[in-house]
Amino acid sequence: MSTQRAAGSSEHFDVLIVGAGVSGIGAAYYLQKEHPSKSYAILEARGAAGGTWELFRYPGIRSDSDLHTFGYAFKPWESPKSIADADAILAYLRETAAENGIDRQIRLHHKVHRAAWSSRDACWSVDVERTDTGERIEVTCRWLFGAAGYYRYDEGYTPRFEGTHRFGGQIVHPQHWPKGLDYAGKRVIVIGSGATAVTIVPAMAGKAAHVTMLQRTPTYIMPLPSEDAIANLLRRLLPRKWAYALTRRKNIAVQRLFWRFCRRYPKLARRLIRYLNARQLPRGYPVDEHFNPPYEPWDQRLCMVPDADLFKAIGQGSASVVTDKIEAFTERGLKLESGRELEADIVVTATGLNLLPFGGIALAVDGVPVHLPGKVAFKGMMLDGVPNYAFAIGYTNSSWTLKVGLLCEHFCRLLAYMDAHGYTICCPERSEPAMPTRPLLDFGAGYVRRSLSELPLQGTQAPWLMSMDYYSDMKLLKEDSVEDSNLRFSSHDREEAAPTAKSGAEG
Repeated sequence: MSTQRAAGSSEHFDVLIVGAGVSGIGAAYYLQKEHPSKSYAILEARGAAGGTWELFRYPGIRSDSDLHTFGYAFKPWESPKSIADADAILAYLRETAAENGIDRQIRLHHKVHRAAWSSRDACWSVDVERTDTGERIEVTCRWLFGAAGYYRYDEGYTPRFEGTHRFGGQIVHPQHWPKGLDYAGKRVIVIGSGATAVTIVPAMAGKAAHVTMLQRTPTYIMPLPSEDAIANLLRRLLPRKWAYALTRRKNIAVQRLFWRFCRRYPKLARRLIRYLNARQLPRGYPVDEHFNPPYEPWDQRLCMVPDADLFKAIGQGSASVVTDKIEAFTERGLKLESGRELEADIVVTATGLNLLPFGGIALAVDGVPVHLPGKVAFKGMMLDGVPNYAFAIGYTNSSWTLKVGLLCEHFCRLLAYMDAHGYTICCPERSEPAMPTRPLLDFGAGYVRRSLSELPLQGTQAPWLMSMDYYSDMKLLKEDSVEDSNLRFSSHDREEAAPTAKSGAEG
């Protein structure tokens, strides 16, 4: 595929990747490994690479997946800590980028606002803002790859609370953690019960006078060791790559087995999780009041607590859990619907995320705006009717990066297939326009439910299914051919469109 500079454009790339986090760096690695002659760049709106792990700075921030599966398949995770903090993960990402020369392709302070596809030219014209200078530039590319995740970086979600203006203390959202916030000896309330809350509470409990986790609804919480004993043993006995590969396979299997167990036997899973919680909590603790969700396991993502740190903080008396609803802020804290008042010096609103599909980029195809809620995802990586556009969204029931790796490998195979057949355009098309659909993220988390109307859809069967099963995706994305009756290939310099070849050639 030739790299020609479009008229009036400052730069042209074969592939333009949006987002320099775990997905963007992974996509760049596979692209330059499989297609070293193709030009690419990574555009990052913020002033540093690293995505989530560079953005969030609240106390205790860490992964909620083990790094042997959250890490890249091609780069072993070598720390003894399987559940790692943000600084270690950020160092790992940046080391990956530096070792492979990816860091030289990252353009910081480059925010993508719009992208317009031209079938005549078979390229995207991308409107980019230099956020450090305010300059607007246009970049063109043959393929646009969205690696910006699905949540909004500049704004977290905070529900409206009555009386916040009356509160005499400080209100903090984890997504905007103040540098140098002094909470030593202070009373802290953390509103929320998700992964962020269960991370912050034990991390602050060591210095604060007391930390209260105030939750409206309990969450399933699983204690697990921060170190993987088998992984560390294998690392001592085997070459590092072998040890990492075996550990990765083991952990993928364990994750999948536990998820399937929870979905197939929810009552038994609920009892098991309750038993594990009760073992870690003080005798007589009201487990069913604070750790008994009204939904089934994995209707929402389970929260993992390394080395049972949350339960230890509760047992030591430095943290506590209150299950109630907020009526209003007061001068001294929070008044609850039960009539109880909690006093606080600092209130942390760990109340969730705002979603921003595909980085908020406004897409248009041949002058027609792309209406995302009317689109259906193809193989979980493209949108019907949108040519030469791919995206990476990871698993919600397992490590994010497992899915991203498979998507990136499939994307590279797709490019190779197009090159081999002389195609410049690839576009999924629904063979059944009235096919049954469902939400793209079939997931009960509040931040997902609030944004369903803004997201694309998925079908009910492959290739339109947004699969959350690693082994199914291995077959679909890594083993099966890139050819599909729903995928249309063509070349902009030929008069007729070329339907998918049926020769059986593999991509």
